[in-house]
Amino acid sequence: MPEHRAVFLDRDGTIVEDPPPGYLHEPGKVRLLPGAAEAIRQLNESGLLVITASNQSGIARGLYSVAAYAAVQRRLGELLAAHGAHLDGAYFCPHHPDVTGPCDCRKPGTKLFQDAGAALGIDLARSWFVGDRLSDVAPAATLGGRGLLVTTGEGEKDAAAARSRGVQVVPDLGAATAVIVSGGMTDSETR
Repeated sequence: MPEHRAVFLDRDGTIVEDPPPGYLHEPGKVRLLPGAAEAIRQLNESGLLVITASNQSGIARGLYSVAAYAAVQRRLGELLAAHGAHLDGAYFCPHHPDVTGPCDCRKPGTKLFQDAGAALGIDLARSWFVGDRLSDVAPAATLGGRGLLVTTGEGEKDAAAARSRGVQVVPDLGAATAVIVSGGMTDSETR
């Protein structure tokens, strides 16, 4: 039986700035959003696994390589470590339906989360899904977890739609962490 609870975080626009025109692929341009490292450290200290799950269609589009994605992830890890925070895993979808055809891993698909759940023993129904787009938080409904939309990044665009679907909207990752750590989910909420 899966025993761990996790917080799945979108990366660009949730943890780090998503510089225009998007497609972050240069380690030197990685900038943590205010309070993001502290929020992740608090999640680490609470015993939750913290995992990034991101769509990286720039790979399919030929704008950057898997190696460039990995370099950005390494830089993110360095920046977080400087604040005493860490990620427990990183999953990404390199596809785009217009280029590579449909796939099961592009959010709001659930393959990234199911892969992480299987690899790390995560109870997805007792986990959180946080991001700045509806596609980041929609897997929560499919997998039985809870979603939180942050209004950093692209979040303002999806805030009304998120609220209409019963998804809580918060200003940033720090506020999301406060909800997760203080409210949490009890076993009765997930059954």
